[in-house]
Amino acid sequence: MKYALIQIGGHQFRVQEGDRVVVHRLSTPEGETVSLDRVLALRTEKGFQTGKPTLDGVRVVARVVRHFKGKKVLVFHFKRRKNVHKLRGHRQPLTELEILQIEGS
Repeated sequence: MKYALIQIGGHQFRVQEGDRVVVHRLSTPEGETVSLDRVLALRTEKGFQTGKPTLDGVRVVARVVRHFKGKKVLVFHFKRRKNVHKLRGHRQPLTELEILQIEGS
């Protein structure tokens, strides 16, 4: 079982080949491949490797499946007895990645 721990946009993910991961919006167009070289750890048949902080010569190749918006998050500010209230909504732009392969030792 081969998997890698990668870092994308300040978040860490455990990925295997064939997995689909939802990350914050990337600027890469849909259908293109992206190389993720911030690999923090790698598990192969030979053993487990950790980086300090990343592994050199190891990268994860992924394909951008689609760009979309996440669920709406409502933010409500309220001050009692002051007739002050605000309602704001936010939808985070997201990207879905499909992990194609893990390259390196």
